[in-house]
Amino acid sequence: MIRSIEKPDEGIVHVTYPSSSIYTESLTDNEPIDFTFEGNKVLSQCEVSFSPITVYRYEAYDSAFVRKQTANGEVAYTDKLKKIPAYEAFSVTVSFNIGSDEMLLGLGQYEDGIYDYRNHTEYLYESNMRIAIPFLVTTGNYGILIDSESSMVFSSDKNRISFCIDCAKELSYYVFTGRSIRDIIKCYYRITGMPSMLPRWAFGYIQSKERYKTGRELEDVVSGFRTRQIPIDCIVQDWYSWEDGLWGEKKFDKKRYPDLPSTVNKLHHDNVRFMVSIWPNMSTASSNYAQFAKRGLLLPNSNLYDAFDEDARALYWQQTCEEIMSSGTDALWCDNAEPFSDADWSGEDKKAEIDRFRVVKELSQHSMPWEVLNSYGLYHAKGIYENWRRDIPAKRVVNLTRSGYTGIQQYGTILWSGDICATYDTLRKQIVEGIKMGLTGMPYWTLDIGGFFVVNDKYENRGCNDESHKPLWFWHGDYNDGVDDKGYCELYVRWLEFGTFLPIFRSHGTDTPREPWQFGNKGDMFYDAILSHIKLRYRLLPYLYSLGAMAHRYGEPVMRSLLIDFPEDEEVRDICDEYLLGPALLVAPVYTPMYYGPDSKVIESGEKKRKVYLPKGFGWYDLYSGKHYNGGSHINADAPLDRIPVFVREGSIIPLSSDITHADENKGCPDEICVYEGCDGSFTLYLDEGDGYAFEDGQYREVEFTYSQAEHKLSTSMSGDYPVDDEFSVTVRYIR
Repeated sequence: MIRSIEKPDEGIVHVTYPSSSIYTESLTDNEPIDFTFEGNKVLSQCEVSFSPITVYRYEAYDSAFVRKQTANGEVAYTDKLKKIPAYEAFSVTVSFNIGSDEMLLGLGQYEDGIYDYRNHTEYLYESNMRIAIPFLVTTGNYGILIDSESSMVFSSDKNRISFCIDCAKELSYYVFTGRSIRDIIKCYYRITGMPSMLPRWAFGYIQSKERYKTGRELEDVVSGFRTRQIPIDCIVQDWYSWEDGLWGEKKFDKKRYPDLPSTVNKLHHDNVRFMVSIWPNMSTASSNYAQFAKRGLLLPNSNLYDAFDEDARALYWQQTCEEIMSSGTDALWCDNAEPFSDADWSGEDKKAEIDRFRVVKELSQHSMPWEVLNSYGLYHAKGIYENWRRDIPAKRVVNLTRSGYTGIQQYGTILWSGDICATYDTLRKQIVEGIKMGLTGMPYWTLDIGGFFVVNDKYENRGCNDESHKPLWFWHGDYNDGVDDKGYCELYVRWLEFGTFLPIFRSHGTDTPREPWQFGNKGDMFYDAILSHIKLRYRLLPYLYSLGAMAHRYGEPVMRSLLIDFPEDEEVRDICDEYLLGPALLVAPVYTPMYYGPDSKVIESGEKKRKVYLPKGFGWYDLYSGKHYNGGSHINADAPLDRIPVFVREGSIIPLSSDITHADENKGCPDEICVYEGCDGSFTLYLDEGDGYAFEDGQYREVEFTYSQAEHKLSTSMSGDYPVDDEFSVTVRYIR
């Protein structure tokens, strides 16, 4: 079989089996390809096989749609379809022999908290709570990127791994090699594009819930933050902003939002940005749908716009601009970007993983080309980004999306983990999934703080009198009384403390309110813990914004597995409930209750502690007390309700802001530089206008801080054209 092996860049090998060779030659290739790093074999392709398949298209023989309300809103479909052969393609399997010791990491974000995929199978398909990215990162000096947009299955058995691609006309994959996981991720960026630079406000606090119902409610919530002096940078309008019966229409209901530009202006006056949820599926009664239908720009057999088509993407953007963007909206929330997961998100019982994979794939095949079942969200984001960049250059693209694929990091996207439920076990698994997203090259990841679903879906708990109602498998939180349950309040606080140290800090969910004052008043332990952490987030903003710049400019990870910075420390191999936020902060979220169980039941326990491992090679400082610990040690860290264990690495230099209420209050400039002594260190502070794209033309400033332990001296140097005071007046505080 003819194949091509190219080396487009250092540390990158591209292997292809073009379709022309597949049709004319053998459908199996067992000739090995060895991949080496520094003269040592790290990986070997041991088999490639192509199995012929017939790709079908589906035509409706009855044009009448069935309209149905689902977990993903209104869907329109017909099950009266003719199955027509379209063309021939292949199911492709590529297998590799690997070493016996490396960890198999990455592959996107799922639900089960699996960290190391050795001897595991993962189904790579897009669905709510699943972000499939076929990029495998390892501790064995290599990574693999499968260059396909098809659904596929990854499997690992002992020292052999395989990717089975459901539909392809050719095989294309990359092998990346390097000294570290960091090197491998940077290779990924060289092929797929560097992460975008988000605006400064996006690193502040984002308040959301399912859902705010009027323009006045949005204004009142923001007023509640400002009168209480709680920092905030963005408020979110979730679904159903449209008129009743017009699901997905990108126009607001004038009865509930009589003057959207005025509402947005009031939010902006209070230094708060506005994010709006938009959907790719539209009611067949809506004018938006009619425009797409008239021009033939819908996916077949659906009420979804065809994101794979450039003209359809342009029309979708045009509709978004007519009212939403023209009113001053600052960010979009592209929900349901994996639009064929309804067969999975239904029923009383959760299907087996292979069955979930099959039903989503089969439903998707009715409307999408089989080779691209995983990439709808990628093209959706591409259309938003390219059109926004052209039409609104004064604002950086911000797109919160529930699904993504290889390369989506270049399109101004924030990925979030979908509609998770409020349990401590979910919180524990989310820590793992966030770490995996960092390993997969996705710098901006977040979640629904507090869990989306809070109650258990039983008709008696939801006030439903319909005896035929059956509980839904995914609606199974532990707290039927919401914020009136002290057990939930404690879980929410722990989740928010975790969220404080995520790349993006966002509260969202259904079943119960989410604003800080819903958890008490000043002096109440839950409220005070929430308030202190939102303020801590704003203290850290100069550091966090600089991390975003490091990701954009240099491909540096934001949320980091301990394996990235401490690959020689054997103790960190199995640790997936701690991580680094940038180079300085080690975060150990609390994911067990210490005060209350469900129904406000008091937990009779002793110390509020959490076991933490501090990697060797550096000393560590407790962020709160300043107490110093030696590296390479396990400690029982204090974990009262108002804090989770956070430690600062020796040699760290952290720029901090004074107390501010929104991200641009001091134009991003820090008031204080904290130097954690013990060894030499450096940090690059990044400054620019905070929004717009002038930084691409050199309007930014990098301030390099360098600390010499021997001289006990902090030095500063600057580069870039963004104007700042050359003296750069800040207070320097040394922690020793």
